[in-house]
Amino acid sequence: MELFVPKESKAEETRTALIPAGAEKLVDLGVTVKVEAGTGARSDYGDTDYTEAGATVASDRTAALATADIVLRVNEPSLEEIEGMKSGGIHVSFLDPFNEKELIEGFSRAGVTAVSMEMMPRTTIAQKMDALSSQANLAGYSSVITAVERLNRILPMMMTPAGTIAPARVFVIGVGVAGLQAIATAKRLGARVDAFDTRPVVEEQVKSLGAKFVKIDLGETGQTEQGYARALTPEQLEMQRKGMAKVCAQSDIVITTAKLFGRKAPIIVNAEMVAGMKLGSIIVDLAAESGGNVEGTRVNEEVVTANGVRIIGIGSLEGKVPHHASQVYSANLCNFIEHFWDKENNAFRLDLDNEILKGCVITHGGEIVHEQFQDKAAT
Repeated sequence: MELFVPKESKAEETRTALIPAGAEKLVDLGVTVKVEAGTGARSDYGDTDYTEAGATVASDRTAALATADIVLRVNEPSLEEIEGMKSGGIHVSFLDPFNEKELIEGFSRAGVTAVSMEMMPRTTIAQKMDALSSQANLAGYSSVITAVERLNRILPMMMTPAGTIAPARVFVIGVGVAGLQAIATAKRLGARVDAFDTRPVVEEQVKSLGAKFVKIDLGETGQTEQGYARALTPEQLEMQRKGMAKVCAQSDIVITTAKLFGRKAPIIVNAEMVAGMKLGSIIVDLAAESGGNVEGTRVNEEVVTANGVRIIGIGSLEGKVPHHASQVYSANLCNFIEHFWDKENNAFRLDLDNEILKGCVITHGGEIVHEQFQDKAAT
């Protein structure tokens, strides 16, 4: 069975879908691995590293896509590349299926089985394949480092002969995987950290990291079966903003992480709250790609407000540490393939009755098989 990893097409993408250690693991399974020349260059993996791992470096991208049984990528392909893929082949990457109707239809027309890594079920058995979590973890770390680079003061408290320097204050909004890592990173750097989440159940996790949990009475909130925060009503959002305004005003760094799966991110920090923050304060909006949690966020831009607050909306913060972001994403993909690998027949077992595959396979056999997207494609 032949597997191909093309070089990422987006100019801003620094990650690769498969690192040499992953290639070696798949070769040992019996997979013929090909990578496009230069696929790992931006994450510090050279072509010779891949050949030493048993992979072949291909220079003809079009030909490799046409013969590959499995294609691994970070981002979605173009419609033109989908048309050139092998009918009956499998494509695995982040696909943003809720917003990419034409892409889904393109996979269906081409007879390609499309696997969306965003749709991987959040179950115990699928945890090792959960790419959203592995990338969010690194994004949380990078959000703090990015803010610190721009902040004109230090994070830890220092007692010096010239006097005591008070610790910087960091406020993390949203305590999922990214938020928890942001809290942990800020604490390691010596900051005083506050955190808020609509799910009271995460309070103990916040306290275990040495941060203070900000309590705001919003009424009934809770979380979904997948562990995501439930969407708030407009009234609850307004109550939340009022409760957070004071904390934002006294914070040096505010990090927002609230994303609603498949939908536009909610505005949590409005213009009035930003206007109440201190000169030189930093906001890092991890939800920038899905609309942003902060009023005034612009994707992949840094906005300086009239009162001197910097709003940073980098789209892929995990891409700032591509070596390790590629490492963990590659591990997620390799675990996925290995989990369904039939050693006797040297093939990938595509059992659509399996809970994991039922959750993440969007198209198969020329049809859109995931029920959440069948109606979307028809409209």
